[in-house]
Parts: sequence; C-alpha cells; structure tokens
Amino acid sequence: MMNNFEKLLPGVKQNIRLSDYSTFQIGGLASYFFKVVNKEDLIKALRAAEASGLPFFILGGGSNVLFPNEGYKGLIIKISNRDIKLKDNYLLVQAGVPLAEVLKKTKESGLTGFEWSAGIYGTLGGAIRGNAGSFGKSMADVVKKVQVFDYKDKKIKEFLNKDCQFKYRESVFKKNNNLIILEALLEFKKGNKDLIEQTINKNLAYKKEHQPLNYPCAGSIFKNYEIKKGDEDLFKNFGRLKEFKKSSFIPAGVLIEEIGLKGKRIGDAKFSEKHANMIVNLHRAKSQEVLRLIEMAKERVKSFFGLELEEEIVILK
Repeated sequence: MMNNFEKLLPGVKQNIRLSDYSTFQIGGLASYFFKVVNKEDLIKALRAAEASGLPFFILGGGSNVLFPNEGYKGLIIKISNRDIKLKDNYLLVQAGVPLAEVLKKTKESGLTGFEWSAGIYGTLGGAIRGNAGSFGKSMADVVKKVQVFDYKDKKIKEFLNKDCQFKYRESVFKKNNNLIILEALLEFKKGNKDLIEQTINKNLAYKKEHQPLNYPCAGSIFKNYEIKKGDEDLFKNFGRLKEFKKSSFIPAGVLIEEIGLKGKRIGDAKFSEKHANMIVNLHRAKSQEVLRLIEMAKERVKSFFGLELEEEIVILK
C-alpha cells in the first residue's frame, strides 16, 4: 500500500542501501531515496520533504561523505542531472556531472585549466561546494558563475565567482545548506591537446603512486592546516614541520604521520600507509570505526601540536 510520502513524491524509493552510493562503501539504509534529473524534480522533492517534516540530504557523487551504519531516517536527494554544453572556452555543466566527464570534455575540446582534477571522484556540484582542488589549483580557478536553488527563499539565483566566497575547501554553498547547486558555467583557455593529455596522465600517475586507489575511501579526511600568525613556534619545536615554514599549509597527512597514526587500524578502517590523511575500508569497515580513527587523530594532533584538525569530509548523522 502506498504511504503518504509516496503520494507526495511519486517514484521515491524506500530502504536504499547507502553504501552503494558512497566511495567509502559504508552506510546503512536510507528511509527514502529520490533521484532528480532537473530543477522541477528537485523542487518537487524538497516540497515533499518539507510537507512531511522529513530531514533531507543532497547527495552528489558520494566521494566525500561518511554515511552512518544505522542508516538515515529521512530523504536522500541524489543529484543526477548530467548535461554538458560547450561554447567557445566555456562549459555549462549540470551539478550531477562527474568531474571525470568534465575533464574528458575539456580534453576532447582542447581546453586547458582542469587537468588538476584528474583522479578526483565526485560530481561538479559537490566539487564547487567544497572548492575541491589538487596540485595547487581548485574549482575557484575555473568557476565563472553558479546557478542555485535557494531552499529558504524558494527562488533560483545566480552567483558570480566573487559571490561564491571561495576559500581553501570552502564556499558560501558549504556554509549555507539552503543553497543547492543546479549548474555552473566554467571558463577555460585554449590549449594543446597533446600537452593536456600528458599533464592528465602525469597527474594520474602521481595519484596512483601516492594514494590508496585500490581500496574504498572518501579522499582526504581532514583539511590541511592553514598556517596562521603566531605559529612560528611550530617550526622551532617540530623539526619535520620546518619544510613548510614558507608554505600556506601544513599537510594534515604529515601531522598524522608525526603522531604515529599512519597505518593505524580499528576494525576494518585504517589510516592508509600510502597517504596518512586517507582512511581506507579494508573489507567491511563500519562508520563507528572510521569515526574513532577521526577522533583519535584530532585528539592526538591537539595534544601533541596544539592544533585543531578540521574534517574535509561530510559526516552524516
């Protein structure tokens, strides 16, 4: 028999296993799960959740999220709009397009400026929200404007790059969950196709060597520590950190290595021996095991260095 929520949102699915929608391959059942392929679907899903008093979570590629083993008592809205349009040096890309597809399109079109994204999982919407980046570049470098649905005002709005408040792994969209990304206009430069492909292959080879790509994981767990005024004693007291004295950041992986947690395992969750800022799922890791490693790292880094580690991944509760 159809329940009230199914009447409000025809096509919604029940009891969907979230581990199937996470690169971590961790997570219990979502009470409700709905894929949206256009703005109308999104608005319909949000209205249904609001009318039912159900919490909701906007899901992109599931590459930077930890779902609880207990599941989610609400509505997962999976952004699945996948259109890309090319015009001159610009790509108009919908939020559900995987970054790998955006990269492929730039390579085929002879556009440069996105090679740094090689090997990064996830979708465009999530990448913009978290200002994803690698090799010193980020989404902030290519975003021209972003179209969003403002859940609070129930209006579609446009944000120019300067309005996005991009910072290291931050944006206005991350600070304000009412702003749901629909699509973005990305700007690139004309480049040499052979050189673009060479750079992509070089970046992929680097990641293959330095990251645990053979295990399920959610990418970097913590943001790198942003060096502030008054941190001079760090470089005096901890010899390993001196090499970052002239940098803007200290890699979180280095801090985790220094406190002896590289390779630390709890159950089937483990800090990677290839990249200490990545936790891998060795077989059947549980969310609680990942959370214990996260808390252990935060406590020890705080105790040893006096520094606060901040999660880069989203932890759904």
